[in-house]
Amino acid sequence: MRATTNLFQINGIPMLVPDAEAQASYEDLDSADSGRDESGVMHRIPVRYKVSSWSFSYDHLTETEKQYMEGLFPDSGDFQFTHPGRLDASVPVTVRAYRSKYSLCWKNARTGLWGNYGFSIIEC
Repeated sequence: MRATTNLFQINGIPMLVPDAEAQASYEDLDSADSGRDESGVMHRIPVRYKVSSWSFSYDHLTETEKQYMEGLFPDSGDFQFTHPGRLDASVPVTVRAYRSKYSLCWKNARTGLWGNYGFSIIEC
């Protein structure tokens, strides 16, 4: 089984090291009352700043690795996600999050090889 990393944890349990970059993005969330007026001027009413979203991908996984990863995520609801800090990567940050855009391909049923495993973790 591949190595785990404490840089990324689900409910305190380390994730497997991904095959590709772990991509982070941040988005400000505006109130539904935000928008442009009749003259085209934007009026923002931010409700939260820099809400994080992380994307992970794995080119291939064994059956054991797939079971490990799937066992990290609850069937419903949210979880605690630990990741490197935005301003200082050496300082871990833990947020409430959920998993979205989950995908998986069964590459070889005989050998139990899975591929194209990917998902996003989005801060609540």
